[in-house]
Amino acid sequence: MAMRANWNRNHLVPPTGIRNLGILAHVDAGKTTVTERILYLTGVTHRRGEVHEGTTVTDFDPLERDRGITIFAAAVSCVWNGHRINLIDTPGHVDFTDEVERSLRVLDGAIAVFDAVAGVEPQSESVWRQADRYGVPRIAFVNKMDRAGADLDTAVESIRERLRVTPLVVQLPIGREDGFAGVVDLPRMRSLVWHAGRDTVTEGPVPEGLRDEAHRRRRLLEETVAELHPGALEEFCSRPEISAPTLTAALRDLTLSGEAVVVLCGSAYRDRGVEPLLDAVLAYLPAPPDVPPVRGDWQGEQVERPADPAAPFAALVFKVHAAPTGRLTYLRVYSGTIRRGDLVLNAAARRTERIGRILRVHADRHAETDSATAGDIVAVAGVKAARAGTTLCAPAAPLVLEPPVAAAPVVSVAVEPRGTADADRLATALARLTDEDPSLSVRTDPETGQTVLSGMGELHLEVAVERLRRAHGLDVAVGRPRVAYRETVVRGVSGMLYRHVKQDGGAGQFAHVVLDVEPLGHDADPCAGRDAGFVFRSTVTGGRVPREYVAAVEAGCRDALAEGPLGGHPVTGLRVTLTDGATHPKDSSEMAFRTAGRLALREALRAGEMALLEPLAEVTVTVPDDAVGGVLGDLAARRGRVTGSAARAGTVVVTATVPLAELFGYAARLRGRTQGRGAFTSRPAGYAQVTGTATGSRPGVAR
Repeated sequence: MAMRANWNRNHLVPPTGIRNLGILAHVDAGKTTVTERILYLTGVTHRRGEVHEGTTVTDFDPLERDRGITIFAAAVSCVWNGHRINLIDTPGHVDFTDEVERSLRVLDGAIAVFDAVAGVEPQSESVWRQADRYGVPRIAFVNKMDRAGADLDTAVESIRERLRVTPLVVQLPIGREDGFAGVVDLPRMRSLVWHAGRDTVTEGPVPEGLRDEAHRRRRLLEETVAELHPGALEEFCSRPEISAPTLTAALRDLTLSGEAVVVLCGSAYRDRGVEPLLDAVLAYLPAPPDVPPVRGDWQGEQVERPADPAAPFAALVFKVHAAPTGRLTYLRVYSGTIRRGDLVLNAAARRTERIGRILRVHADRHAETDSATAGDIVAVAGVKAARAGTTLCAPAAPLVLEPPVAAAPVVSVAVEPRGTADADRLATALARLTDEDPSLSVRTDPETGQTVLSGMGELHLEVAVERLRRAHGLDVAVGRPRVAYRETVVRGVSGMLYRHVKQDGGAGQFAHVVLDVEPLGHDADPCAGRDAGFVFRSTVTGGRVPREYVAAVEAGCRDALAEGPLGGHPVTGLRVTLTDGATHPKDSSEMAFRTAGRLALREALRAGEMALLEPLAEVTVTVPDDAVGGVLGDLAARRGRVTGSAARAGTVVVTATVPLAELFGYAARLRGRTQGRGAFTSRPAGYAQVTGTATGSRPGVAR
C-alpha cells in the first residue's frame, strides 16, 4: 500500500481494523472528489480521477459521467494505516435520496461534506436527518477551502444553526481562499502544510502568526468538550490543558454518542486535508464491534446478533445490480461468517439459496474472496430472490432485520414502446429497473391501460427512461410527468350505515356496519404511503361484531383508501371508527364484512367533504442580484411562497415553497431568466391542500 503522508500516525490506534462509512453531502459539495482522493492516497488508484473529465472510479456509469453527478451509490474498499475502509459514495441529488437511505441503513459511520462557501445546503440537511434516523455517527469535512468566499467559521455556524448539533472544530486553516495551504491540528498543536506539485504533507510547529489564534481556539475546543464529557472535565479542572490523548478519546466518545460532531477542513481538489480526514475516520468513527448488536425479529420474538464472526450468520441486502456477468446482491454482514457454497435462508421468502461467489467490491470491478465475516460489505452471486431490504441468515438461526424505509414515489410518467413487438421487452426491462431501484414503481392505469412509471422526481424518471433506452435498447414514448396527488377528509360523517346483503343461491353474504369518519389532522403523513395517515378503531360492545369481523372491516376500509372520490387518488389523513353492526348466523363471513367496510367507507367519503392534496418542494434558488426581481415574479406565478432570502457576494439565495407540479421545466426557465447564471435545488416539503390552478388528470403519452 502506498503511504503518501510523512508523519507518524501511531497516536491514533482504533480498536479493530474495519470501518464502514459513507460520504454524504449536497450535490456539487465534492463527495466524489473526496472519495477519489482517498482512493489515490491509499494506493488503490495511481491517478487522480476528476468529475469534470469523467475519469472517476465511483461515477463509472455512462449516465453519471455524462451528467457529472452521482446517481448510484458505489462501494469501494481501501486500506489506511493497516485498517480496511469500506466506503460508499452516495448521491447528492434529492431525486436519488433512496440510494442514500439504503446505504445509511448498513453503514456504521459517515463523512458529511460541506461547501466552505455555501455551508449547509438543503440536501445536506436532508441527508443529515436521514443519518439521525439510523443513529449513524458522523464527522464533518468543510471542503473547497480554496474557493473565493470560503470561510470556515461561517460554514461551522451554519452547521450549528441548521443541523442543531454542537460542532467541535479541530483544525485552523493556514491561508485563505486561493492561498489556502494547510491546517493547524489543534489537538496536537502542529501545522500540516501541503506543497503544490508534491504528494506529501510537511509537519511542523504552528506558524508564528497563528499561534495566538491557535491557542485561543484550542482553549475554546477544550471548554466545549469539557462541558459535554465528564472525563475531559476532570482533566480540564485539574491541569493547565487537556492532553491530546484525553481530548482525542473525548472527541471519539462524543462522536459515537451523537452529542457533537468533529469538524475538519481542506480542499480535496487540491489534495489538501485528506490525510488527516482519514486519520479522523480511524480515530473517531466506530468499528463494527463499537456498534450495538443488530436487532431482528422472528415470529414475534426479538433476536440480537453481535458483530462476532463465530455467531450465526445474519446479513442485510441493500442493493441489487444486474451486471453483465449476472445478478449481484450487495449485502452487509452483521454477524457470523459466510463462505462460498454456503446455504442461506431468505427470511422474507422463507426459502434457502446457495451462495455462488463472494466478491469484494471496487465500484464496477470485483475481486473474488472465499469468505466474508461480521462487519464486511460484499457482493454475492447466486442469490436470485433477494431484493433491497431482504435478510439473509443461517437456516438454523432465522431472523428478519428491519429494512430501510422506502419513500412513496411523487412523480409519474406514462411509458409505451413505439413498436408493439417491444411490449414484452419493456415489461421485462421495467421489472429489472424496479428490482435494482425500489424507489421506482410500475403500475397499469386501469382506465387507459397505460404503463405508469413512478419515481422520486423529474431527474429520477429521466435517468430511468434513459436506462431503458441505453441498457435495454428500447425506443419508448414518454408522457408528461404527473405528480402524486392525495385526497383527504376535511369534514367527515357520523353514523354511516351500510348493509351488505347478497343472495344468489346457496350460502349468502350478510354484513351490517356503522362507521364514523373524521379528519386525522396533523398525524397524517401523505409522503409515507397510501394508508400511513389512517387510523381504525372499534367501539362496538356486546359482541355485536366478532373480533375477526372487525379486522375484516378494517381491511375493507384500507382497500377503499386506494382511490378517492375526487380523482381516484389515494386517500390519507382520516380516522374511521366502527360504532355498531350486526351479523347473520349463517350468511356472515369475513369476506362479507370486508366488502361492507370497503363500500361503507366509499359512501362516507362521497358524503363528506374532501380536499385534494399536492406535494410541495422547498426550493433554494441562487441568482445574480440583478435578476432577483424576475425570479421572484416567476416563483409567484408558479404559486410559490417565498420563505427567506440572503445576499452572498453578488448573488442572492432565495428560499421558497413551491408545488411540485409547477417545477417541471423550471431549470430551463431559470437559465433563460438569468442568462445561464442561476441555479436551484429542491427537496420534498410535505403536502398541502391544492390552491389556485392545479390538475390531477391522468398522464397521457407524448408521441
